[in-house]
Amino acid sequence: MKEQFLLNYINKHISLTKEEEEILLSKITYKKYLKGQYLVQQGDVCKYEYFILSGCTKTFYMDNDGQEHIILFAIEDWWTSDMGSFIAQKPADYNVQCIENTELIQISYEANEELYILIPKLERFFRKIVERALVASQKRIVRNFSMSAKERYLIFKENYPKIEQRIPQYMVASYLGITKEFLSKIKSQLALE
Repeated sequence: MKEQFLLNYINKHISLTKEEEEILLSKITYKKYLKGQYLVQQGDVCKYEYFILSGCTKTFYMDNDGQEHIILFAIEDWWTSDMGSFIAQKPADYNVQCIENTELIQISYEANEELYILIPKLERFFRKIVERALVASQKRIVRNFSMSAKERYLIFKENYPKIEQRIPQYMVASYLGITKEFLSKIKSQLALE
């Protein structure tokens, strides 16, 4: 049962009774997406939060010149969505696209709100996830202002060792805010050190 992965993840943070697990499972949907498919598109309202069972996604902003700016990646046991759009039920600022064939569990906005009422400790659980995401985002902003591209790349490698091997280098470069040529130069320098 694929849903057990979600239950195991949640039970690492809070304890659910069997009855609460059954309520939760009644509110979720299992989905498969192909590489290249979108979970969320800029301008659409994000209707779901997604828990990744297998696969990899990228969250990115497409600017007016058609340039892609990758904000984050998500792999197994991670959550993804356009959180601002999901929470406010307003048009999304970001796209969330599958980089690999991806299996996930989705929870709709309505189901999520119901779950907060039916299982109050889930609200605390999701608050903790959002808090961790906010802290990571703030740290990334500071790194982008205060560190060199090489330093940012080394932190990316350290923090996300399982991701780098799974994604094309131009996506790593986009995440770091540099060109793929500059990333290649950084990697060449590191190989000589």
